[in-house]
Amino acid sequence: MSTPAANRRALLSVYDKTGITQLAKVLVDAGWELISSGGTARAISDAGVEVTDVADYTGSPIMLGHRVVTLHPRIHGGILADRDDPEHRSDLETHGIDTIDLVVGNLYPFNSEVGDFQYSAERKEELIDIGGPTMVRAAAKNHEFVGVLVNPDDYPAVIDEIRASGELSDATRRRLARAAFAHTAAYDASIVSWFDDTDEASDADDPLPDSIHLALDRVQDLRYGENPHQVGARYRFSGSEGWWDSAVQHGGKGLSYLNLFDTEAAWRMAHDHAERPAVAVIKHANPCGLAVADDITEAYQKAHAGDPVSAFGGIVAVNRPVPLALAEALSEVFTEVIVAPAFEPDALAKLLEKKNLRVIEARPPSSPRYEMRSIDGGLLVQTTDRIIAGRDDWQVVTDRPPTDTEWADLEFAWKVVARVSSNTIVLVKDLAAVGIGAGQQNRRDAGRIATDKADGRAVGGACASDAFFPFKDGLEAAIEAGATCVIQPGGSIRDDEVIAAANEAGMAMVLTGERHFKH
Repeated sequence: MSTPAANRRALLSVYDKTGITQLAKVLVDAGWELISSGGTARAISDAGVEVTDVADYTGSPIMLGHRVVTLHPRIHGGILADRDDPEHRSDLETHGIDTIDLVVGNLYPFNSEVGDFQYSAERKEELIDIGGPTMVRAAAKNHEFVGVLVNPDDYPAVIDEIRASGELSDATRRRLARAAFAHTAAYDASIVSWFDDTDEASDADDPLPDSIHLALDRVQDLRYGENPHQVGARYRFSGSEGWWDSAVQHGGKGLSYLNLFDTEAAWRMAHDHAERPAVAVIKHANPCGLAVADDITEAYQKAHAGDPVSAFGGIVAVNRPVPLALAEALSEVFTEVIVAPAFEPDALAKLLEKKNLRVIEARPPSSPRYEMRSIDGGLLVQTTDRIIAGRDDWQVVTDRPPTDTEWADLEFAWKVVARVSSNTIVLVKDLAAVGIGAGQQNRRDAGRIATDKADGRAVGGACASDAFFPFKDGLEAAIEAGATCVIQPGGSIRDDEVIAAANEAGMAMVLTGERHFKH
């Protein structure tokens, strides 16, 4: 049973009042009766549109400091009634309840600061909306008869339908109902996350919550997924924003799944060394070059030299503004993406000459609390890997301690190895990665690959291993490469043998007591 046009009613109660007066005018022009309260009612009335206040409509005053406004049988009975059910129609008649055909509501901005709330609030709890989600869920449940609008972006399409036919189609009501439940689900998820955030200090012994409630919105369609036959998109946690959301792509084709994945890895690696100009060159989420220097162009040149063969088709992340000299050097190499905090005008013009190069300007990344991966039936969740122990916590276990130059290379190498897929060995000389053996099933192979890539450039440099050396032969590659110092977690039952081998080779060895596997 449809509601006659002359008897259609809409309940409007929104925090975000974008477009609400235009929507109200269209509804009234189409013969709808409007019900509203508080600031929404004032905005509609001030626009010269006739509206009935909720308190007048229900006969009940607003109470408990605006906490109870729409929680009334005349409101919810009108929203929830099944117009095809004789018992429902009888109840409506008995209790003098009129049907409501459209609910327009969006919720208090829980993710905002208390001080930014339009209504006075001293505690975060006051931003937890009750009446709004109740109305929205009721309307969405009864979408066979009731439309629900939670996003001003949907107003234009609804306005077009109202103007064309005076009502909403079944397909539109169903689409809007899905959006409404997504809206309230995201809202509840943000509240749960707030409880987890505020209770984190008291739950230090168990940093993982009992449940995780995720709400994400699709915000960017990608050219394709990991492979061209796969569909890919970027989703963002509802109510939050990452560096990708404010990034500006100045040129190049659209981004694919792997472009984003690798650029994310590169951008984080470059900012692991934020205290100095640093450049990371990434291929398949692993660095093929990473270096720091006093000058950003020099850092790029050193990073590219780390593995120029693998740098072909790679991702370059630069943690300082890009000058023309760097742009000219990079323009000689096929590169998929360059990301930096800024580009000097002549540098940007030079880079944009490469029609397929994606040039991205972005702010620094933040660090997520959790890392998640899909498995059958759910997710694997862990706290984010961070380098916790520092030089003051490390232990020199060889007869010879590192020199100052070796210490600098060791600290740099440890930051690099922590971000490379395991098993990995990294060789560093003069604050530049010169050999990286990544993602191997055994440590000896990782060392051999690193040594081959270094090709003599690691002499006098440092070797880093992401986990302990299980046997002393794990040092052979580092010794062959000419490294004079080694950093590793330690903890093997054969540590004494490994340390003895280092002493025999005249190497300095540092144990961190902290492993950094990465899969």
